[in-house]
Amino acid sequence: MTTAESKFTILVLQYIPKMLTRVSKSKAILHVLTGAFLISFSGVWVKVAAVPPTTSAFYRVFFGCIFLLAAALWKGDYMKVTAARLLFIIVCGLLFALDLFCWHASIHFIGPGLATVMGNFQVFVLAATGILFFGEPLRLRFILAIPLALFGLFLVVGARWGTLTDNYQTGLLLGLLTAIFYSGFLLTLRKIQSDGKHYSFFFTLMLISLACAFFLGIRMVIAGDSFAIPDTASWISLMNLGLFSQCLGWALIANAMPKIRASFTGLILLLQPALAFVWDVLFFARPTDLTNWAGILLTLTAIYLGLTASAKKE
Repeated sequence: MTTAESKFTILVLQYIPKMLTRVSKSKAILHVLTGAFLISFSGVWVKVAAVPPTTSAFYRVFFGCIFLLAAALWKGDYMKVTAARLLFIIVCGLLFALDLFCWHASIHFIGPGLATVMGNFQVFVLAATGILFFGEPLRLRFILAIPLALFGLFLVVGARWGTLTDNYQTGLLLGLLTAIFYSGFLLTLRKIQSDGKHYSFFFTLMLISLACAFFLGIRMVIAGDSFAIPDTASWISLMNLGLFSQCLGWALIANAMPKIRASFTGLILLLQPALAFVWDVLFFARPTDLTNWAGILLTLTAIYLGLTASAKKE
């Protein structure tokens, strides 16, 4: 082998790992984009299903649990469940049940678009929790994000609080509660993931979905809500909610996120609330003018700032 051939071989061998890394990152980005796209339809499925909010929330996690169980069996994805881990799983399921209960009810009051945007305010709750309880620094972008989000929300709503109907006010408050409960769910899920033991994604999420379905089922019995699914369209909507929102969307995002920069992942995930609002306008004729669109853009920008406020420099 000549000197030139040797140098060329060395260059090729040095380039192969870089090429594989780029391919891996590109694949991970595609997975996050696909997951965000699938989950963006969650509000649409909830709106189309002709069932009460708690019923749609129940069947989301019930059907999701079945799909996740099938995935766990297919992958042989199991883990030992200790008493402490089981307790966290139950708490996680309860918080997720409260999150879904508030979010699904909010959809019926203010529409899937705004309800999804409000639910993504969880980034502010998580950032504030990190600052107050975990010693994370207070960053300028977080300080700027809060008034920006409020101003953007004001442009979306387009009216003062006192002029809004009772249902609309209730929907906005439920959206904020969604953000709070979702934050608690994510913090508990993070605790389950970081206990130093083997973490089984499908099996754990299946158990959380089962616990969540249990609590939502109790709520339905107490409220006298029917478990009946009235028509084919509702069956399809609820099955899609369980398969794409509870199972596939989560799996794609969770498995790909560690392979992408946190700040870039945050930007990609904004696709979910952005598309949710677009679907609300396209499918349900939500009245939206340029001022409302400007408000959505400002709110999503604020969410991104809040999402990356505690991200480490990479």
